[in-house]
Amino acid sequence: MTSTTQQTEIANGLQDFDTYIEKLIEDWNAPGMGVGIVAKDKIVLAKGYGDRNYAEKLPFTSKTLFPIASNTKLFTAIAAGMLVEEGKLTWDEPIRDAVPSIRFHNNELNNAITLRDMLAHRTGITRHDGIWYQRDSLTRQDIFDRLKFLKPEVSLRQTFLYNNLMYAAVGYIIELLSGKTWEEFVRKHIFQSLEMHSTVYTIAEMIQQSDFGVPFTEKRDSDEIYQIPYYEEAEATAPAGAINSNIEDISRWLIALMNDGKYGERQVLPAKILNATLEPAIALANLLGETKGWWELLNPVYGMGRETVAYRGHLLTYHGGAIDGFYSQISFLPQKNLGVIVFAIGDHCAPLADIITYNTYERLIGLELTPWSDRWLNIRLKTKQAGTEARSKAGTDRVSQTTASHSLADYVGEYVHPAYGILQITMNDGDLQFNLGRIHLPLTHFHYDRFDTPDDERFGKWSVNFLTNPQGDVNQVATSIDLAEVTFTRQAETLELQLLKQLAGTYETPAEFKLQVALKEDNFLYLVFPGEPEEKLIPYKNLSFQVQRFSDVIFEFVMENGQVEALKQKDPSGEYLLKRC
Repeated sequence: MTSTTQQTEIANGLQDFDTYIEKLIEDWNAPGMGVGIVAKDKIVLAKGYGDRNYAEKLPFTSKTLFPIASNTKLFTAIAAGMLVEEGKLTWDEPIRDAVPSIRFHNNELNNAITLRDMLAHRTGITRHDGIWYQRDSLTRQDIFDRLKFLKPEVSLRQTFLYNNLMYAAVGYIIELLSGKTWEEFVRKHIFQSLEMHSTVYTIAEMIQQSDFGVPFTEKRDSDEIYQIPYYEEAEATAPAGAINSNIEDISRWLIALMNDGKYGERQVLPAKILNATLEPAIALANLLGETKGWWELLNPVYGMGRETVAYRGHLLTYHGGAIDGFYSQISFLPQKNLGVIVFAIGDHCAPLADIITYNTYERLIGLELTPWSDRWLNIRLKTKQAGTEARSKAGTDRVSQTTASHSLADYVGEYVHPAYGILQITMNDGDLQFNLGRIHLPLTHFHYDRFDTPDDERFGKWSVNFLTNPQGDVNQVATSIDLAEVTFTRQAETLELQLLKQLAGTYETPAEFKLQVALKEDNFLYLVFPGEPEEKLIPYKNLSFQVQRFSDVIFEFVMENGQVEALKQKDPSGEYLLKRC
């Protein structure tokens, strides 16, 4: 097909495209969107529709900066591929060969997980987004260090489980091996090469420009459009989704992807790396076909940073992006030399990124149009109604006339989880308050030791259940995060190192056997008895300590006049005194 012929076919296919988009905006109550189309190595459409700022009625344009969220992932995969080309990484050897400091949940994973596994979402570890979402004190290294606490849900390479944390970790690996931050590396090797001069990494940088999107969405129980906060706490997970760009800059990126890494006359991205990211790594379910009977998309597979699928018999490669109020889709048909970019504002408009993408391709290659908008709009409205009805029935399982087991002050404290960090329960005007990262909501008594937050428009309802230990103290909080219940344990007291040194020493049992209380390099005390495993003493309160194996055992040091006299062992069977030698 000649260039002129293709341009004519594109023009014919897009004859009523503006009218179609305007109807979508009306039907979906959409604030605004942008669309880009690339043919071979040319931008044939770069246009905005509706508003980039719904409140101020500022128009969406081809220059409107927009958070592309997970469409950042392909940038990270290609950046990692550049280190593969340099011999600093490999796709398919254990990642620990190149990065000995990385740790996963067990030695089996340590010895097996590869870079491809991490970038293809096939580690068997689910997403755990609660670790990073709405957290502003987390660093990329923190995420890297917490991988070892994430227990796999399934065996390695058996199931596609989307995981942003793995991309954050790969970004940190890029820094470790290149000596440049992920941001510096991507800017130098990709942004500058593609003349993506408007593209930035942070919301703070984005809103300093003259043309940028503002997040609006529809309320849960009405059609009112309201402004929501930007998601700005993205530094730790930036390699998974922090790039902010516009239709014009992303069109340059798409031209390079569609042309084996060439932009203009220059080879800006290695073709070998692009091909590697396309190689099928893990199969996905035919979800829409099997659940709805919609078989237009067949046999999707994930490579690294992008998927491929047969769309009505045509190979399509694509990836989506989603973050508070912003949705995107970047895709192309390799055999047709056609690419489409869609940006849409509004959580309720998430399906539009797919709807417009598929409709555009059908127009451009002469296929009968699929009623994608009708299908998804029907689902959206039914889901919205079901959510409203479900929320109206919340609390019907409440057991009346129950009281909390403790005074409210006893629930106050910091509770910690090795992966999810700190959950703070505080007191505010006589009531408990739930504080997890940037989520701050009041807690009210539901029944027994369960307390609930209000059902927040953005963050929903959180329900926490306080747990007591055998000593009768509130020591844990259980709440549902991501795909499972997570238990946070009350933060142990911190004792001065000088006091710990004073407590260390030799003690004698009633049967006159001697044991040691030793202070180790980790600044914890350990019970050391010949022939037995060492037992770590965990600070409990004052001079009392617990052990990991038995929650009903307490060791309490006895001090008189500033001197350590003995060690008491307390358990349900009684109390034993071990004298200091």
